[in-house]
Amino acid sequence: MRAFVLTAPGAYEVQELPAPMAAPGEVVVDVERVGVCGTDVEFFTGAMAYLHQGHSTYPMRPGHEWAGRVAAVGEGVDAGWVGRRVMGDTMLGCGGCRRCLRGRQHVCEKRQEVGIRGARAGALAERLAVPASSLHALPDSVDAVLGALVEPGGNALRAARAADLRAGDRALVVGPGTIGLLVAMFLRAWGAEVHLLDRADGSPTFAHALGFEHVWDERSLPDLPFDAVVDASNAARLPGRALELVEPAGRVVYIGLAGEPSGIDTRALVLKDVTAVGILSASPGLGATIRAYASGAVDPRPLVAATVGLDEVGAVLAGERPQGAGPGPKIHVDPRSSQDSGAGRRCP
Repeated sequence: MRAFVLTAPGAYEVQELPAPMAAPGEVVVDVERVGVCGTDVEFFTGAMAYLHQGHSTYPMRPGHEWAGRVAAVGEGVDAGWVGRRVMGDTMLGCGGCRRCLRGRQHVCEKRQEVGIRGARAGALAERLAVPASSLHALPDSVDAVLGALVEPGGNALRAARAADLRAGDRALVVGPGTIGLLVAMFLRAWGAEVHLLDRADGSPTFAHALGFEHVWDERSLPDLPFDAVVDASNAARLPGRALELVEPAGRVVYIGLAGEPSGIDTRALVLKDVTAVGILSASPGLGATIRAYASGAVDPRPLVAATVGLDEVGAVLAGERPQGAGPGPKIHVDPRSSQDSGAGRRCP
């Protein structure tokens, strides 16, 4: 099978590799769509913290936002999975520790993460092997595009839930990238008044096209009471700003990650009686996200700007915009799309 492999920071190859076999307890999936994520970019540049903590090493195959169809099952797996359309949890806990036994496998100390951590190969390939226990079946109304958006959607749904808003409450989402816009979509579906805070050089056009009227930068942000602020940015100073902006007794939700340590003033946290929540992983929110997509309550398809083949992934990770791409922030990959340039490359 063909697979995209990162061999070093800025270096990659599209390789011919043996197709995976279904080990006991696992399935093999024919991959239909994969989302390119900011985490994949960090692996491409070498900035990803796991590389420096010993959780990940090159060569590696990224890709953790995926959808496909089960092609084979291993020993001990229900044969009824064969032919079913699925997506899968990224976080694979050990199954035996205290956290896993409490249903918190996404924070298991020994966890693998598909395409990210613990040498678990990712979905940027024609086929993928994963534990059957990680699968979530997709209904007919959730196509491959939506299926590959379930994983980022699960993160966003959990952040939106953590905001703990009622209908009519006002929320500010900081950073309208893929996750920020998904958070905004869930909050809007649940009846909140949603505001978006973008960079000063950002354009509100795309967010307006999605139906979000209130899009600001820091100079134009109105002096309004925000019952919750969700920080989905990657700027180290904005977690502190989120705390400044939230109403007393409100909630701040942190789902964005900066490339350097950020700080908040815990005196403000205490004196404003604010609840702060950190969100890692879509795991507890995958089922609810699938249901939201299936019902049409949330439709994130406009976020996908283009779909490329494996041979174009390196250029995307290097920051190139595919020719003819739409305005959305997300790029998808169809590993079945064959191109003619599979040679190894290093980003200049």
